[in-house]
Amino acid sequence: MTDSSAGGFRDGDPVERNSDESESEESLPADLARRFFDACPVSAIVIDAAGEIAHATDRAVATLDLPREELVGRPYDPAEWGLSYDDGTPVPVDEHPATRVFESGDPVFRFEHWIELPDGSRRWFSSNAAPLFDSDGTVEYVALAFEDVSALKRREKRLTSDHVRLLGFRADESAVPPSLRVEDEPTWIDIDSVVSLPDGTTVQYMGTRDLTASEFVTAVEEVPHYLDARLLSSVDGYNRIEAHSESETVAHVFSALGGRPREIVIESDAVRFRGELPGDVDHRQAGDEIRRFHPEAELVAEELVYSSQLLYDVVADALTDRQLAALDAAYFSGYFDTPRTSTGDELAARFGVTRQTFNQHLRKAERTVFRHLFEKSGATDAD
Repeated sequence: MTDSSAGGFRDGDPVERNSDESESEESLPADLARRFFDACPVSAIVIDAAGEIAHATDRAVATLDLPREELVGRPYDPAEWGLSYDDGTPVPVDEHPATRVFESGDPVFRFEHWIELPDGSRRWFSSNAAPLFDSDGTVEYVALAFEDVSALKRREKRLTSDHVRLLGFRADESAVPPSLRVEDEPTWIDIDSVVSLPDGTTVQYMGTRDLTASEFVTAVEEVPHYLDARLLSSVDGYNRIEAHSESETVAHVFSALGGRPREIVIESDAVRFRGELPGDVDHRQAGDEIRRFHPEAELVAEELVYSSQLLYDVVADALTDRQLAALDAAYFSGYFDTPRTSTGDELAARFGVTRQTFNQHLRKAERTVFRHLFEKSGATDAD
């Protein structure tokens, strides 16, 4: 990061303390700083004056997806790591927080940038850097703490984008449930919601008028990625089910990219998947993910349209992931219906939590929704 060749400590080296620290009555135990740093639940690294990583927390190792032996001693050069600003412009060495701290001795807060990880994925990081001085007042090291805020970045972009991209993908006969491989009219299935569970699986809520209740459950269970399905309701010929699935489904791909799946159209020799993505998300991301389990899938339709989901996005941004998942599952499973088609115990079991914990998530989510619907809109009107 700089031209200085001053040395720095490495993993395993003792942490030295200057005489002022050792004589202070308020000094901490000699090994406490190291123990704290190692146990710190924040992604943090220490960079020496030669621009190399001298130490890293376990969280930093996990976040950067590198073995410790490959991380410690590695140059923290923006070009080496593929750092870039939001517009894609590479971050120059002299604009990196570590360089600025070494040169000025002043901390740098909330520096945001993209970084390319070893697996090729890109993450949006927010970083804070602070100097560590030696006894002469020279910056000897820079402590750099960073956080992966990619999810917040995606939400921010959704809130500032007024368009969504409607996409249609087509997969071949292998994606058609065996019981529906007949020369008949297409079968249309609506996808209401996809809820991610703590174990990495999902619950999907779907409905159709084109299949009887038993045909619907049978067809879904014939798809390898689905683990089980149960009927929620049959009202006026419209059947709704809850399907437990692995993460590798087209519906989950749309959801994971910040969008929403809309419907599945099943023909005798093909399946068409339709959904929406935020307008700023490249449709090729969805295509690449879908082709991991449907290799022959191809994009057959694309349209950019105006989105009117502002209230939903504002509320979703205010909820935690667990609160949103609980609210989503409760609504689409029929928990709020009369009579209920899902009980609180059933929903809690799906999430692997106690009924009390599930109720807490749900009640907090409800309060947040009501606050945005009534209090904030009322305050706006009053102004």
